[in-house]
Amino acid sequence: MSFLSGFKKNLNRAGQSIKQRTGSSDRTTDSEFEEEYDRFKSLEKKSEKLAKEAKGYLDSMRAMTSSQVRIAVTMEGFYDESTPMSSAGIEYKRAIEKLDEEARSNLDAAYRATVIEPLGRYCSYFPEINEAIKRRQKMSSEYDAARSKVRKLVDRPSEDPQKLPRAEQEANLAREMYENINTVIINDLPKIIELRVPYIDPSFEALVKSQLRFSQSSYEQLEGLRHYFPPNNETADTRVDDVLQQMRELTICGNF
Repeated sequence: MSFLSGFKKNLNRAGQSIKQRTGSSDRTTDSEFEEEYDRFKSLEKKSEKLAKEAKGYLDSMRAMTSSQVRIAVTMEGFYDESTPMSSAGIEYKRAIEKLDEEARSNLDAAYRATVIEPLGRYCSYFPEINEAIKRRQKMSSEYDAARSKVRKLVDRPSEDPQKLPRAEQEANLAREMYENINTVIINDLPKIIELRVPYIDPSFEALVKSQLRFSQSSYEQLEGLRHYFPPNNETADTRVDDVLQQMRELTICGNF
């Protein structure tokens, strides 16, 4: 059973299990609610931003590989078979087209399945939670109005002797409905917050792996063009090799 279906069932029970209770004191859990609500809204804001930026990264990567292809096609036009750099232009275009194909056929699908879709599913819980919070706020207002009505009848008794008992009964019912939904939300808000771990942590790992895989593939494809150009900075090349080796040794990245 998903969190959302369980949350809905809890709310339904809260509305159905109304019991009449008497007493002059009202139990309030607003401070607990406010604490959990603040945590939830903070998580909601960060999660939705992450989902947006994760999609933006994929869009940017696809735009970049498409732009690389256009550059390669244009660059190839500068060289004909009689020029010394013709082979370099042809091989560069081949390498870039292969990268673009890999990005579209492999990386794109994997990234959507392991990063974008899980984040989207997690964010899909938020509207339902916010709707429940609106219901709680409405019940809270109704409870406050019912209590105010009772106080007015106590301060200024009505000529109808049944008016105050009816108002007290309505206030008790409003209190019960408010407290039930308030309890459900206070208990379930931490659960949506805890879902961050199974949703966001694996997506973060997949994001790192996707970036590493694309970077490694890009390096390997372009490394094959090195011999077309005279060496001019072996120190810089060595630093790049060292960084790639350190990335490969990250346990989170696995083997590709």
